[in-house]
Amino acid sequence: MTKHYIDPSRANFEAFKDLPRDEPIHMLNLLQYRELAEYPAGHANADKGWTGRRAYEEYGKASGPIFRRVGGRIVWRGAFQTVVTGPEEMRWDDGFVAEYPNAAAFFEMIKDPEYQQAVVNRTAALVDSRLVRFKPGAGGDGFG
Repeated sequence: MTKHYIDPSRANFEAFKDLPRDEPIHMLNLLQYRELAEYPAGHANADKGWTGRRAYEEYGKASGPIFRRVGGRIVWRGAFQTVVTGPEEMRWDDGFVAEYPNAAAFFEMIKDPEYQQAVVNRTAALVDSRLVRFKPGAGGDGFG
């Protein structure tokens, strides 16, 4: 049975919190959408019949102003095509890299009450995801 991930584990989040908070970060996001979004009973969007992709779009629309306010921006976005190295069954619908001026900005975003309301759409949208922090490095014309 494949394990699915929507929210961070306590151990992973503690490791994230222990890293420096005063330097730029890149967050790799890999997304696999539900066929139909799964909202909690009684949520305003629960009976709309949205796909997971549509629910994620709602998350982006609601969280975007907060993301931009804390200094976030998308530095790369792509649509999944195939796995070259890795498990053959691994499938993602979308991926992107979000840049934050520092980890403190990320914490500011996730603590925002409006963001916390918006994230319900993300949870409803996804069957699986990955969120991986990287320290940005210089680009170039080689792999090393």
